[in-house]
Amino acid sequence: MRLSSLLERFNEPETLKMAKLGRELRAQGLDITDLSLGEPDFDTPDHIKVAAKKAIDDNYSHYTPVAGYPDLRQAVCEKLKRDNNLDYTTDQIIVSTGAKQSIYNTVMSIVDKGDEVIIPTPFWVTYSEIVRMAGGDVIAVHTAIENGYKITAAELEAAITPNTRLFMFSSPCNPSGAVYSKAELTALAEVFKKHPDVFIMSDEIYEYINFEGAHQSIAQFDFLKDRVILINGLSKGYAMTGWRLGYVAAHPTVAKACEKIQGQVTSGATAITQRAAITALTGDMKPTATMVEEFTKRRKRVMELLKEIPGIVCSQPQGAFYVFPQVNHFFGKADGDDIIENADELCMYLLNKAHVSTVTGSAFGEPNCIRISFANSMENIEKGFAKIKDALAKLK
Repeated sequence: MRLSSLLERFNEPETLKMAKLGRELRAQGLDITDLSLGEPDFDTPDHIKVAAKKAIDDNYSHYTPVAGYPDLRQAVCEKLKRDNNLDYTTDQIIVSTGAKQSIYNTVMSIVDKGDEVIIPTPFWVTYSEIVRMAGGDVIAVHTAIENGYKITAAELEAAITPNTRLFMFSSPCNPSGAVYSKAELTALAEVFKKHPDVFIMSDEIYEYINFEGAHQSIAQFDFLKDRVILINGLSKGYAMTGWRLGYVAAHPTVAKACEKIQGQVTSGATAITQRAAITALTGDMKPTATMVEEFTKRRKRVMELLKEIPGIVCSQPQGAFYVFPQVNHFFGKADGDDIIENADELCMYLLNKAHVSTVTGSAFGEPNCIRISFANSMENIEKGFAKIKDALAKLK
């Protein structure tokens, strides 16, 4: 049965793969502790759910504009001004079925076969695969744990070539939790100033889950703003993962290109979600603040638990809800049955022997690490880390 060669260019997301394996083992009756998925374990706030119910009663059951309802796009503009002091107009906003689709639209709008795309590691698993789908070449720049897994201006300058078309990064970062300061972004912006043909995709989906203070966007630099494609959405900050709502803020030419691609893929996002999104963007942010308070407590506890495991090296995340420890200390060791050669095998060992699901760092461009999510209850975090500690202690 002959299928498209496109399927050979990219891989299944490891995050979804591990979640799938965990569900299969759970269906067999095993007690699996899920520390793999990047999904807040909070319910969508009530005032957003009320807005969705009203949208149903008001018969928002028809096709939506490809770019999104005008009043939702206006709400996005108001949010960007309120929270980020960024001025956008509605023709610069494209609403999509999740931030992942927004990223897909962006890459497909910009990258041609043979174009180089610089992505500092570690990066979210989907960045590299979408670039490969577009025919682009991934230029992974390995960052240092000593620098908080953030690319420096010198590293960026060294990676740019005449073929560089796009730079992709996230702040706060999935999976490392790195958050770029204004000074760090300023240094990067000065490099981009010298290379006017390079676009910058800034994924800011974890904006609100920031333990360091005010969020900084690289779109704040006026001389760079026309080349910045800002990606955001409602999944993380509003606990709305299943609602599927993301958006792009970009120069009108790029926004129009994203709209054209989306028109042939999904058309407009769900009507009910869009109406609820207006309420989310313009309404009470107290539920988000409460959620971040809880993540802050979990981060503290997770760092304490990691320090109790010999051989683990981990920087403290500045944002998001993951830790990204180096685990190469355990490579080449065995428990009597299994020899662990790499992070992939370590994750499978933890899943099958400790019944804890994590994600291999190789999927994020850093093969010496694994990603562990603390988007779970404190009880499950304590339980999961206890099982991890016991399983790792058996590797000799």
